[in-house]
Amino acid sequence: MLAIIDYGAGNIRSVVNAFRALGAEPLVSNRPQDILKATTVVLPGVGAAGATVKSLNEQGLSEAISRVIEDGRPFFGICIGLQVLLDSTEEGGDEKCLGIIHGKVVKFPAGLKVPQMGWNQVKQVKPHKIFNGIPDNANFYFVHSYYAVPDDPDVVTGITEYGKPFCSMIAYDNVIAAQFHPEKSGEYGLKMYANFLKLAKGA
Repeated sequence: MLAIIDYGAGNIRSVVNAFRALGAEPLVSNRPQDILKATTVVLPGVGAAGATVKSLNEQGLSEAISRVIEDGRPFFGICIGLQVLLDSTEEGGDEKCLGIIHGKVVKFPAGLKVPQMGWNQVKQVKPHKIFNGIPDNANFYFVHSYYAVPDDPDVVTGITEYGKPFCSMIAYDNVIAAQFHPEKSGEYGLKMYANFLKLAKGA
């Protein structure tokens, strides 16, 4: 069962429609017990990382996310769904996040227009099955003012230039996470979700 976490502020409808277009029928839920029963989990996100973590904590979803990842079940974090995986974010001060990936979420340097909104290229810095059928430097759709800086560079599979190179995609073990929105990224975004579903089935 594919579960999409609805914590009250995610970009749920577009994500659900993307997976349905691929033949999946996801369960949308904010109940920890549903997430813990799922074989595959997606955490979409828009808004602020600190507020997202607060909402996840209040609904008992933070522990469920950690358990899913610890159990080795396929997990895909989207935008804020990537950022909350780190230790903390500068957004709103120094807000604590889930601490699943060591590192920090920081704001783009002064002088850049924020949020970065629109299409930008993702350079594939490490080979991964999530990129199957997707050319290097393909365009994806971004909306964000902050970006993740993982302590371990080996988890970074994609980088994007906006004033400076930043981490735009993470992949390690059972965890996939993208700063961009595949569900708003046309053909290649849909292909990435299709690749994730294949990975979830062990393909």
